[in-house]
Amino acid sequence: MQHFFINNKSADLILFFAGWGCDEHQFVNLKDMDDVVILYDYCDLNLDFDFAKYNNIRLIAYSAGVFVASIMQDKLPHLCKKTAVCGNPYLFDEKLGLSESTVELLKNVNLDNYLDFRRKYMVFDDDEYAKYNQLQSLRSVESCQEELVQLQALYAKYKSKINPVFDVAIMAEDDLFFNIKRQKDFYGHNLVVIPKARHHIFFHFKSFREIADIKAKN
Repeated sequence: MQHFFINNKSADLILFFAGWGCDEHQFVNLKDMDDVVILYDYCDLNLDFDFAKYNNIRLIAYSAGVFVASIMQDKLPHLCKKTAVCGNPYLFDEKLGLSESTVELLKNVNLDNYLDFRRKYMVFDDDEYAKYNQLQSLRSVESCQEELVQLQALYAKYKSKINPVFDVAIMAEDDLFFNIKRQKDFYGHNLVVIPKARHHIFFHFKSFREIADIKAKN
């Protein structure tokens, strides 16, 4: 696992579990006063970061990061709120997570088709597409595909240890990876749906803290 630390000299921390294929470059539009740690590239679960100075840690997990956070959150100190974004802890469950056909789709993303993949699955309109291409991940296709293999292995190994409880879940209304109706059934009143949004939902927010402060409607 890789991490990228944004030091804003704050006593509060946002711990962000990014999604498959991500790195820190995709989230530079989010500007925070809190310190931020962005986690990505889940080829293992090793996290070398000192949390000792933080009394309040807000966890945000995105896409595949929701699964990873669900098997690590019990080991993380001082979590005051846990937010899932566009994902489900049961990542490779046929109904709740990614279908088999979706996993095959991800396996076949390559240099010839990744732009079409981005436009169809990641963003809602052409304006978001232009922004997304400016903030693209710098990871290689090979790195992303290896991560997918390792995520499947981690899921098989740790599925029984998943902690599925999040305080709030945020889903994009037009997400094509995760079935929105099944997410409503799973998260219940804790689910907040963002309209006119696809899987990369982050152009709807100005900061990670804004995401962390969203409240469930129950």
